[in-house]
Amino acid sequence: MRIRSLALTLMALTLGTMAMAQNADIDQRVEELLSKMTLEEKIGQMNQLSGGYQFTEMIKEGNVGSILNIVDPVEINAVQRAAVEESRLGIPLLVSRDVIHGFRTIFPIPLGMAATFNPEIVEQGARIAAIEATASGVRWTFSPMLDIARDPRWGRVAEGSGEDTYLDVQMGVAMVKGYQGEDFTDPTSMAACIKHFVGYGAAEGGRDYNTTMISERALRNVYFPAFKACVEAGALTLMTSFNDVDGLPSTGNDWLLRDILRKEWGFDGMVVTDWNSSGEMIAHGFAEDLKHATELSINAGVDMDMMSWGFIQHTKSLIEEGKLSMDTINNAVRNILKLKFRLGLFENPYVDETLARKVAYAPEHLAAAKQCAIESAVLIQNSNNVLPLAKGSTVLVTGPMADAPYDQLGTWAFDGEEQYTVTPLKAMAAHFNVINVPTLSYSRDTNTAGFKAAQKAAKKADAIVVCVGEEAILSGEAHSLSNLNLQGAQSELIAAMKATGKPVVVVVIAGRPLTIERDLAECDAMLYSFHPGTMGGEAIADLIAGEAVPSGKLPMTFLRDAGQAPFYYNHPMTGRPNNGTETLLNDIPLKAGQTSLGCTSYYLDTGYGPLFPFGYGLSYTTFEYSNLTLDKSVLDKSDYIHIDFDLTNTGDREATEVVQIYVRDLVGSVVRPVKELKGFMRVTLKPGETRHLMYDLPVSDLAFWNRDMEYVVESGEFQLWVAGDSASGEPINFRVN
Repeated sequence: MRIRSLALTLMALTLGTMAMAQNADIDQRVEELLSKMTLEEKIGQMNQLSGGYQFTEMIKEGNVGSILNIVDPVEINAVQRAAVEESRLGIPLLVSRDVIHGFRTIFPIPLGMAATFNPEIVEQGARIAAIEATASGVRWTFSPMLDIARDPRWGRVAEGSGEDTYLDVQMGVAMVKGYQGEDFTDPTSMAACIKHFVGYGAAEGGRDYNTTMISERALRNVYFPAFKACVEAGALTLMTSFNDVDGLPSTGNDWLLRDILRKEWGFDGMVVTDWNSSGEMIAHGFAEDLKHATELSINAGVDMDMMSWGFIQHTKSLIEEGKLSMDTINNAVRNILKLKFRLGLFENPYVDETLARKVAYAPEHLAAAKQCAIESAVLIQNSNNVLPLAKGSTVLVTGPMADAPYDQLGTWAFDGEEQYTVTPLKAMAAHFNVINVPTLSYSRDTNTAGFKAAQKAAKKADAIVVCVGEEAILSGEAHSLSNLNLQGAQSELIAAMKATGKPVVVVVIAGRPLTIERDLAECDAMLYSFHPGTMGGEAIADLIAGEAVPSGKLPMTFLRDAGQAPFYYNHPMTGRPNNGTETLLNDIPLKAGQTSLGCTSYYLDTGYGPLFPFGYGLSYTTFEYSNLTLDKSVLDKSDYIHIDFDLTNTGDREATEVVQIYVRDLVGSVVRPVKELKGFMRVTLKPGETRHLMYDLPVSDLAFWNRDMEYVVESGEFQLWVAGDSASGEPINFRVN
């Protein structure tokens, strides 16, 4: 064991030495190239434009550093040739694209991937996306999105990992590793871009692009950790956000970009704006005009401008006026050139124009996408064990999402092709005798004319599967909603099917947590699938038929009503927490006195609790947790919390449980969350199997930014839960000295 340990140490030292040598070589090459560049060429590297052929002449003149939104390898090679062979210095272009949850093979949306609680399959999905995208010539993606999102009204919840900081860290790091691989110069390595820095998901009212109100302590405890973890994991680029933080738009915020990102975290990558986020500082009232916005952005620490045109138009005059220094410009260009050298673009600028179609939709890619879709689906309800349905039975399949190949892909699936999408309707034919009666043609459809025909057809069916949800366009960027109920007449369709007396299974295919409480009362079972991608139909069909067992867990709290938003499980404790005995609206007598009705934190109409808590998800079996113990009840800050417990599959099907570990700091120098996720593991058990499980949690993971803005573990009493969701389990107490 000691020999192996020594060998690993020597290997690590060797690799570290090689990396240092490689970086030194890149630094030398950057400086040599920088010394040859004119000011105009330097400014050109800081300019990113959307398009290809139309910028050929600008590229030849050295006025473009990066392009986005072209995926044709022929066009990419053509503009790259203009840069490499026809510009003065031959600096290659960096080609970028929003590759968010797959390129051709589309995986579940990131919120769905988070529902797997499986970083390994998320990393695999990102690796496949990189393989397919780089085959077209794309070497830079604007992903992962690390925005903590606690308000489902915000459309971009679809693009992130939900409400929890720890889960966000795990998923973000997995995606960075998957995109970039182990060798940046490998042609399949695609630079990750961690975004949006920072606090974009806290937009007030869940309204996209809106302002935020976030304290520095909340930034450090909640919103920073995933970015910091991804910086430590080697993320090559970072994108600023549209929102302001404490009155300063992120693109012009030197505290964020220089003090935190560069100085405190040591980020050595490249910083890019979001689309015209520099220019939008004018509308913020933070910049007078585009020239002023350019000055603010570059001085704050931005290296590359996406589509404001301000850098290319105004940087030279700002230098001449003494408002920008050459040192600042040179540092920005260093970061850009360093990225291009790291990716090996100077050595291999072109792409094999025949490769893209060879790797797209490879069988192993489709298999991985299907497995991810299976693991991402969350069983919400299963009354009387209606699911799984008996194979070979007759099933009526209806609803607007039953055969919606485009919408099934979800938001930010630019390059997925619907002809390759397998829908539930198509896939279920392999397991059941399917009757299909179209009813609603799309999710917003209010035409109920087809309901009677569906009810008539239901007489011949053993069960009904109703596929509802959201079209892809109803979630994502700029698609905030104030009403989170099912759109159109979808709820009416579910009720009409329930009226037939046949078992009703509802499959929700959506981009966010919808408010589906009323729909639960009208169905026997509900399977929730966050836009599951190319192979989503096969995954759903396998789950309904029992070929696979649900294991997904909710990455966001599900609300009873949109009026509860924002709502998240790990909220700070209030001085008047609810106790579950509060008086509700319809219990108040007429002409009641002006009583306080309990004086706790709740709503008169919906009470306090959510519809379903974070981490919730059923299975086709049940699991029992028992014998939770800690090896010590009193620990030092340098210790590990050694957790032992038993997990039993008490049902009759092999299945996977996502074991979740939560901790509460009972008393802190600042108000602490009621509970925080600190670990999880996926455990597969055979029917009746009991397994003794262990988990070592470092006490250092209990640290937070305290009253004095110090990152410390405070001494005191704690509670720990091991359970299947954030609202279950019995705590065990321990103390940290």
